[in-house]
Amino acid sequence: MTTEGRVPVAVLGAAFLFNLGQGVLRPSMPLYLHRTFAANYTMVTLIPVVFGADKWISNLPTGYLLNRRGRLLMICGLALIALIDVASITTSRFDVFLGLRALGGVGWAMFATVATTAMVAVSTSQRRGRTVSLLLMSETSGLLVGSAAGGWLYQGVGIASPFLFEAGCMIVAALVVARWVRFSHAAATAPQPRRDRTLLRAALRIPGVAVMGMTSAVLVAIQTGVLVFLFPLFLVQRAGVSPEAVGYLVSLTVLGRLIALWLGGTVSDRWDRVRVLIPGLLVYAVILGALSWFAHPVAIGIVSLMMGAAAGFVAAIPTALAGDRVEPALQGVTIGWIRTMSDSGQIVGPLIMGALADAVGLSAPFLFGAALLGATAALCCRMRIVPTIVAES
Repeated sequence: MTTEGRVPVAVLGAAFLFNLGQGVLRPSMPLYLHRTFAANYTMVTLIPVVFGADKWISNLPTGYLLNRRGRLLMICGLALIALIDVASITTSRFDVFLGLRALGGVGWAMFATVATTAMVAVSTSQRRGRTVSLLLMSETSGLLVGSAAGGWLYQGVGIASPFLFEAGCMIVAALVVARWVRFSHAAATAPQPRRDRTLLRAALRIPGVAVMGMTSAVLVAIQTGVLVFLFPLFLVQRAGVSPEAVGYLVSLTVLGRLIALWLGGTVSDRWDRVRVLIPGLLVYAVILGALSWFAHPVAIGIVSLMMGAAAGFVAAIPTALAGDRVEPALQGVTIGWIRTMSDSGQIVGPLIMGALADAVGLSAPFLFGAALLGATAALCCRMRIVPTIVAES
């Protein structure tokens, strides 16, 4: 339940449950594919590709539909994923399974885009950074807990149990959101402009919106392409860290992100967001670029914590800043645009960073990521600062 200007706790709870279910599938999905379909590496990697592609395609349409269908889209997205989970364990054909998981990307976009827009819409500019940070913290916490429990469920309960667990999470989250939508005074959406096709064009003309989309793409590209996929390899191959210690050091980046998410949102609420974002990006660039200089496990642990904190500090600011600058009628399509750019980074980032590591060396993606952050900070410096906030709730 919420009143206008207050954080909708139901959305935070639903975001935690949503990502808890997704997190459970992360370690167990490859094991399920290998056992059920005798899947090779290519078949395993096709799952996130088709899922990410459908999510990328669906973000903007969801933003447009938000003004027409409202927050019921969240419930539809959650219900769709629950149905897909149940259907996934009933098929013995990999092509059908692949199609079902691709359709899950549509459900993800329906929930995540509308949930983010809801958090932006109910908050004032003085609290928008903290509100978006709370949403990201809920998502990260759910993924962290789910990833830790996924292997246990698969081995201890059954190979299909992670899918059923995720379906259960989605159903509970849908019930929570349904109650919030029914009783929330903020459930009404903004009036729909007559020309839907001009919404995105109007949003991108507002200073800062396009730049924030690009910033989100860069941040996610580095997060997925460097920190998720290449950082564990760096720890083993270049720093000589034992495989047992890799999980501990990676968890430090998650811990640093959780701590700094709230700090970044709070600081950006108190000062101009652009002036907070620029030094945040530069500090992140320095830490990322300097990582290859360290070899001692203790030093790497400290840098890991700092790197996660730097990533978390800036993570919520692009969405909050864009939400400040657009009117309520444009918030849905603006968030859809930002999430589309983020998903672009998630798809392209690993491809580019992996190619760099193969062609040049394992340090190259870290240095290239630092250069991208520096270039993004320079782009933000050139962004015209709008003195008045146009999107007050």
